[in-house]
Amino acid sequence: MIEVRWHGRGGQGVVTSSELLAKAALLEGKYVQHFPEFGPERRGAPVRAFTRISETPIDAHYSVYTPNIVVVIDPTLLTEHKLIFDGVKEGVKVIVNAPEIDEKLAAKVKELGVELYYVDAYKIALDVFGVPFYNTPMLGALVSATGLVSLDSVKQVIKERFSGSIAEKNLVAVEKSAKEVKKYE
Repeated sequence: MIEVRWHGRGGQGVVTSSELLAKAALLEGKYVQHFPEFGPERRGAPVRAFTRISETPIDAHYSVYTPNIVVVIDPTLLTEHKLIFDGVKEGVKVIVNAPEIDEKLAAKVKELGVELYYVDAYKIALDVFGVPFYNTPMLGALVSATGLVSLDSVKQVIKERFSGSIAEKNLVAVEKSAKEVKKYE
């Protein structure tokens, strides 16, 4: 079973990204769980969402404490190392929304022995949407960095969830971020 923990803020589409990933995995015949976790329901408050994906039925019905993959949608959360790296073990893949990796984050990654991937989802979102909607760009980065589901499955669920120009823009954003995501060495 693969467990994904998503970090962002209310209104950024954290829950939507987790749901789209779950639906893409379901489309591929996998077993899934998707659920959000948040405190006060207000725009801008920290939000986490979780996705579990497995080839066999999932019997776990509790929060994700030791994720295999962590996705940080909101770049302002990158300074919250305790929050982001809680429960993270060696070998975990961490995918962040950042144009580059700062020294503190690089040191933490080295200390923990995690794989770090980054993409400038902010720039992609501004180029494609004209506003900072980073959720689908980060979904594209996750798919490219992990191969957890196919990009084609993600594109199919985007077409089912959105329509018209919104769907087309999300497809462009997912493809662009999947191509631009980089592994930090």
